[in-house]
Amino acid sequence: MRLFETRPGDDGLPGRERLLAVLALITGTLMAVVDTTMINLALPTIAADLDIPGSRAVWITNLFQVVCAAFLLVFAGLSELVTRRRLYLVGLSTFVLAALGAALSRNLETLLVFRALQGLGAAATLSIGPSIYRAIFPSRLLGSALGLSALVVAGGYAAGPTLSGVILSFADWPWLFALNVPLGVISLWLAKRALPRESPRQGSFDILGALLSMLMLASFFLAMDAVGHAAPLWQSGGWLVTAIMSCAGFIRRQRRAPYPLLPLSVFAEKRFTLAVSASGLAFIGQGLSFVALSFFYQEQMGFSPLETAWLFTPWPLAIMVVGPLAGRLADRINPSVLSSTGLLLLMIGLISLGLVDENTGVAGSLWRTALCGIGFGLFQPPNNREMMASLPPERSANVSGVMSTTRTVGQSLGVALVGAALALGLAVQLTLWLGALTTLLSLAASLARVPLAREANRARRASSQPS
Repeated sequence: MRLFETRPGDDGLPGRERLLAVLALITGTLMAVVDTTMINLALPTIAADLDIPGSRAVWITNLFQVVCAAFLLVFAGLSELVTRRRLYLVGLSTFVLAALGAALSRNLETLLVFRALQGLGAAATLSIGPSIYRAIFPSRLLGSALGLSALVVAGGYAAGPTLSGVILSFADWPWLFALNVPLGVISLWLAKRALPRESPRQGSFDILGALLSMLMLASFFLAMDAVGHAAPLWQSGGWLVTAIMSCAGFIRRQRRAPYPLLPLSVFAEKRFTLAVSASGLAFIGQGLSFVALSFFYQEQMGFSPLETAWLFTPWPLAIMVVGPLAGRLADRINPSVLSSTGLLLLMIGLISLGLVDENTGVAGSLWRTALCGIGFGLFQPPNNREMMASLPPERSANVSGVMSTTRTVGQSLGVALVGAALALGLAVQLTLWLGALTTLLSLAASLARVPLAREANRARRASSQPS
């Protein structure tokens, strides 16, 4: 395969070691993504078995997500001191052991403890995953590598609900967690053998910045969750104020810290900043679309939860097909052009979904969802490549942390917007139009960096020519 061919002058790992390292990343990422989607579908079953109300059962998912979101930037910064390889191995080990603990849990309190530990392990692996791809693959294949990453994530989202349904049809819910144990052992063996070794950075760790980062991201997620569940204004407002104040403190700290958790100088690179903006706005559109369509298909069109899951399937399947192709093309042509084209298709797809009514058949819903998936698949890998390639390799861990955090924040905000619309009694389809609007703004940010990317390509070609 082209991804595992070694050419003279290649950076990264040799072909065979590259393959083993990628297999370790694939299994680790799949576990984290599939785990989330599987457990979401199993919450009613778990609630009934543990004899708890649904309002408490949702914290089996919420706690995992809050902990994971809170530690993304922290672990990205910490990886420079302990090295990405060690952090990935510790994070993966924590996730697997916590999955075993969750499988053995027989009450909600114990299960929540292990779910928090799973979130901690997932944060360690997901926060640095993209930067490890950059360390594994040569620069000429960076887009293709990130396209492979997009395929893995989309495959996890597509397979999770179906796998959960299959397992629950003949086994109890603890087996959903136990499934991670053998996969985790394999992934750990591969990671320990193949992930590249590197020297740690000298210097101190920004402990105050880490604490402010955790408070900022955790309180933001809780604020968005409160909005999404129509919680009292004092509750959502309190968390939001906490998030804003801790964000201000975090920025102030990063400007003064000798070894900042997230060097703000990375945002001086316009290509990086525009790519981050485009990513966040696009994930808002994706996050609200998934939730809005779930309500619309079930409450207004009368589909069952399983039928609704199948109606969503074209979106991740399209990403699985288009994502690797888009990543490969991004190694050859301007990634900003590809990303902008994908955002245009995504916007058209969201507009078409906003026009769906009770008379729209299954086929009409499927092609609209597939169009969104094609657009998002064409957007994400080239945009991620822009984020990675716009900064020096030594900033890869920071870029990876920003990339993961942007995705989490964008999706959470999208879900919260749907919850707010429902709380206000607005038609759920109006949020799809809002998603189209955020995608339009994302498209504007993406188009703004097209000339910047062209200039960077010309400068790179000029510097590579012999004088």
